[in-house]
Amino acid sequence: MTNLNYDGTFDGFLSAVFDIYEQRLGAVSIQPKLRSTETFFDETIEVMTEERKAIRVWRGISKKCSSRGRSNCYRAFLSELPGIENKLLHFIRRSLAEKQQIDQDFADPIILDIAKTVKMVGREKHRMDAFIRFRRTKDDIYFATIAPDFNVLPLNIAHFKNRYADQKWLIYDLKRNYGAYYDLKTVEQVTLEVADKNALITTKLDVFTEDELAFQELWKNYFKSTNIPSRKNNKLHLQHVPKRYWRYLSEKSPI
Repeated sequence: MTNLNYDGTFDGFLSAVFDIYEQRLGAVSIQPKLRSTETFFDETIEVMTEERKAIRVWRGISKKCSSRGRSNCYRAFLSELPGIENKLLHFIRRSLAEKQQIDQDFADPIILDIAKTVKMVGREKHRMDAFIRFRRTKDDIYFATIAPDFNVLPLNIAHFKNRYADQKWLIYDLKRNYGAYYDLKTVEQVTLEVADKNALITTKLDVFTEDELAFQELWKNYFKSTNIPSRKNNKLHLQHVPKRYWRYLSEKSPI
């Protein structure tokens, strides 16, 4: 078995696929460096991420796959689930080798598993569209924190760019320590140097405007006033708003 360790990016994964074809490797396992596992008998190759390699592989996939197949490949990768790279390698190998499109060949258990993963990522993406709460900073930037189960922030960007095109905003993924910043023109990836990530969740006057605290309190009061105690259904509520998201929702925050 040959282990290919890559940097965890999609371009890095595609570069690993390129190396597999270029070096004609057979039994391989693609793993992000942070989760790499190997035995004494395994050979390890460190993959260098190269844009030209990634582009060539993606072009090859694009010629053989439908737009849905390409989207499924990318969305499944964003799940970050252990072993997803090797499932996608199977998908890519079959796509390049066969004449017909195979993204709906659910008789193949790996293709079926990829489809299920894509659905889970899609649900998480839509939840982030609904659950993200912005707070206005003194720099006139609307700031929000998230920590989704999957790395769905790249999928959320288009939604928020269209919906909040007239204001600067920053959505920061605390779990993966990166964010998307929109400056009214383009969206850039940013990383914040913060000692205590929990400080990004609280609304403090040294960072946020005085009006922001008032708006937070107003929203909480509205949320309480629209609640009908006699019709309370905790089980249904948790299905629609899982508890793991509560700390990022202003209406649920005790602060």
